[in-house]
Amino acid sequence: MRQKIVAGNWKMNGSLVDNEALLKGVVDGTAGLKGVVCCSPYPYLFQMQKALSGTHVAWGAQNLSQYDKGAYTGEVSASMLNDFGCSYVIIGHSERRAIFGETSVMVAEKFKAAKDAGLIPILCLGETLAERESGATFAVVGEQLEAVTGFVGVEALEDAVLAYEPVWAIGTGRTATPEQAQEVHRHLRERIAHLSAEVAGHVRILYGGSVKASNAAELFAMPDIDGGLIGGASLISGDFCEICRAAA
Repeated sequence: MRQKIVAGNWKMNGSLVDNEALLKGVVDGTAGLKGVVCCSPYPYLFQMQKALSGTHVAWGAQNLSQYDKGAYTGEVSASMLNDFGCSYVIIGHSERRAIFGETSVMVAEKFKAAKDAGLIPILCLGETLAERESGATFAVVGEQLEAVTGFVGVEALEDAVLAYEPVWAIGTGRTATPEQAQEVHRHLRERIAHLSAEVAGHVRILYGGSVKASNAAELFAMPDIDGGLIGGASLISGDFCEICRAAA
């Protein structure tokens, strides 16, 4: 049985004071649970490490460079994330693709960099509203997935995590119905099964589109939804903890 994961993506939010209260609330409010992850902006990774070391809550970053070191001003490497005890790193979030021009090739390179460093990538896949309305959802997420499997091999997915995030449902208040989300999750798992049934059975696929405490249980009850990648609700400890409990 796949262990569900709930990963909080703080995006570009936080402060030292606010983070302290948030992290304490998450640790206290998810006591006894497994698969709880918080991903912060780079400047707060030291605070994460200090607050979460020795607890049941894992932590990670929201991006990384495909390069290990060198003249890449402003970039952060996988080895640097290791210095701060990160277990996870989000790869290919739709905001990175849309706003910062990350291509599927770059995402595949970043995925490999994370794996090579022993980090667990959370690989994001998803379509825009225009792509969904044109019937291109499966083609879009398939291309994004196959850019990675073609580069590193399907076996690299076994101990990684996927996150289906319909772009049209991120931060909009709109959420895919459990049936809509399950349809895409099932399609992704079937694509992987064509390459390896064993990997398809093991890989965790999270849902990441405006998950809230009020809809988490219904989403997580779907057979191919293995938890959530949580944006706005991860900044409110009570809401995030309730979502985590829905995955237990």
